[in-house]
Amino acid sequence: MKRPLLPVALLYIFGILCGEYLHPALPILFATSFIVAAMALALARGRAWLCGLLTVMVGWTGQSWHSAIIAPDDLRAQLGLQTVDVRLRGILQTPPVQRIYERRGLEVSNSTVMVDASEIFINDTWRPAYGKVNATVRGILSPNFYEGRRVEIAGVIQRPDGPLAQGLFNPRDYYAREDIFYQLRATATNDFVLISSGEQPPISTRFRRWAMKTLSIGMPGEDEPMRLTWTLMLDWKAPNWTDVEEPFMQAGTYHIFAVDGLRIGLLAAICLGLLRLAQVPRALCGAIVLPVLWFYVGLTGWPASAVRSAIMMSVIIAGWSLRRPGDLINSLCAAALIILIWQPGQLFQPGFQLSFMVVACIAVIVPPINDWLTRKLFKGDPMLPDTLQPRWPPLLLTPARYMVETFSLSVAAWIGSLPLAAYYFHLFTPVSIPANCVVVPATALALFSGMGSLLTGAWWPGLAALFNNATWALMKFIIWFSEWAATWPSSHFNAAAPSFAFCAFYYAAIIMLVTGWIFRARHKWIVTGAMFAVAAGLIIHWAIARRTIHLHVLPLGGAPAIFVDSSTSQKNLLVDCGDANSAGLILKPFLASQGVNRLPSLCLAVGLLPYFDGTKTILSNFAVNQIFISDAPSRSEAYRELIEKFRHTSLHDGKNVGAWSVLHPGTNDAFTRADDNSVVLRGECNGHSVLVLPALGRNGQDSLMRLHPDLRAEIVIAGLPTSDEPLCDPLLDLLQARLIIVADAEFPATRRASPKLRGRLARRSARVFYCRDNGALTLDISRKVYAVHTATGEPPK
Repeated sequence: MKRPLLPVALLYIFGILCGEYLHPALPILFATSFIVAAMALALARGRAWLCGLLTVMVGWTGQSWHSAIIAPDDLRAQLGLQTVDVRLRGILQTPPVQRIYERRGLEVSNSTVMVDASEIFINDTWRPAYGKVNATVRGILSPNFYEGRRVEIAGVIQRPDGPLAQGLFNPRDYYAREDIFYQLRATATNDFVLISSGEQPPISTRFRRWAMKTLSIGMPGEDEPMRLTWTLMLDWKAPNWTDVEEPFMQAGTYHIFAVDGLRIGLLAAICLGLLRLAQVPRALCGAIVLPVLWFYVGLTGWPASAVRSAIMMSVIIAGWSLRRPGDLINSLCAAALIILIWQPGQLFQPGFQLSFMVVACIAVIVPPINDWLTRKLFKGDPMLPDTLQPRWPPLLLTPARYMVETFSLSVAAWIGSLPLAAYYFHLFTPVSIPANCVVVPATALALFSGMGSLLTGAWWPGLAALFNNATWALMKFIIWFSEWAATWPSSHFNAAAPSFAFCAFYYAAIIMLVTGWIFRARHKWIVTGAMFAVAAGLIIHWAIARRTIHLHVLPLGGAPAIFVDSSTSQKNLLVDCGDANSAGLILKPFLASQGVNRLPSLCLAVGLLPYFDGTKTILSNFAVNQIFISDAPSRSEAYRELIEKFRHTSLHDGKNVGAWSVLHPGTNDAFTRADDNSVVLRGECNGHSVLVLPALGRNGQDSLMRLHPDLRAEIVIAGLPTSDEPLCDPLLDLLQARLIIVADAEFPATRRASPKLRGRLARRSARVFYCRDNGALTLDISRKVYAVHTATGEPPK
């Protein structure tokens, strides 16, 4: 068999998936595994099938073992779902990671550390504790907090938060994959206390400090290229990293700043190239390069991505140095098995999936692309004799071949990352092919130059300064080129996350077609028919899903934004934008996650600053066809200044916003308060009537009932007015709603639904859900039924 580890890896992965979704008791799994192993040893007949079943059972048992609560002092057994004030003792597993965010025009610093808990003070008692905790605090922690130090932290411990809205990053799931099930929030840096002293910083911390100083030799000061050099060389993240990464994401060049396969591969290639240039034998090359790679991984603090990439590269280099027949797919499967046996949860990490699927696609796609381009560009006309073939100039031939190989690699990596980039980052980046043809070679040069600085900084500072200036210039070029590439026409698009089934079908189809396996398989007609059947099923599922209308209610600090995702994108509608902070942190990434690139209609329904202040953010990131505002005059100077800057359509009773009818304000309404002048919309969504009242005060409600005495609505979405209560009893009697969503929020406290309002709505026959209790809510409306769920897909409380 050419690739004997391929079926083993696939079976082991299938076992991990079984462990993720099926949870029998651990004793049953262990007993079954031992029984199957004994049968495989005892029975010659059917041994191959039994070994396959054993591989599945080992993967299943390993995944269940890693996720099960075994220790009696496990934090999950002691705390459950509680949110309590505690004091926690443990050992720091990571150095503090600093982040700087902008909140309402002010910079806010946060520090995050990961703690391996040993004791917890709860219910007036210190108890043994087991588990990892993510601890955060506003402010910057002292450099004395580094890996290995024992600390005591006071704060509130709870399960990590879920996603802020559907499609956004889910901290709870992400940290659970890292075996972190709790986060502890301290109020001040004084709540972090060192309870041990005298320890030397670990070698990774000392190396990082020394390397940052060395990479700064001869440089005038810390700037963006310098910080990105530290990131490239040391896996250091700048405090304002979230502001820096966007152009790299849009250009498809973000991967150069992760300790992933590219960086480890470049380091290995540089080391092997230098050794082979010195005519060092293969076996000795491997014996030198492998310890160097693992030493580098240790110096960067053993991040999971670096360990994963080093394992992958170690398998490949070991086979090459021992002169074993090379097969990248088989080596890839060996690396995957080692990683998944060590930590099965890696299977669900974006980094693992991207690394292995991209490398797999490179293995199968690069050779045919490279061969085709080589024939077209270098071999000329096959009917001519060799002496008559056109020749490339010798000085251009080697660079041209290198560019062909780089282009083939970039195309294969782009094809391999397409569905996963859409799933995790909600981006489709055609520009990444030409961008990476330029950025990857520049990154290799920057990495080579940075290594030169680290090797010479201690004994020849002048030479290190030259290397640092070269690295700085290369990083400056990479930053400029990535930002420029991100501005190209059609360089990137927002993309909605594809389904898991589509991703699996995509990779299976790519690999089978490119390798030609589907045409050589013994049962190729059955396999081909199955592929067509799966493709037809995916198309039918997509066509049915498109008929469903989704109404997303995002509370945004009590000033809700409502996004109507219709069956056709031309009918999509956004009602209000929230404040500038919420628009940037929640609404913008949410719209991107839904695959929105152009908004047909934006309705600024409420003339209050918390409702429209995010308009500039939305207009600068999305193309908007039409903007609608209330016809009633506004007393807000900021609102008047905003609407004077763009073309808009004024709304009053009787007009339409796409498929939605405007019911308020009336043509003669001119209330003194902005919420009484807010726009009220009514629409028919797959046969269900929906009424949207973003923030309508009592005077506005009276006007609405006067204008439409026969108004009915099956579903009502209501925000909170500034001083009155929404949905007065006469209006509820008129509407006869079956479902009410109140878009209130936990913070600020003034935007919470009052107990009086809750009591009044509880006496109604309609189902009532509050965003304060559930976060963002999504209403899925099909032709027969509708359903409400939270951002995690669970039913609301």
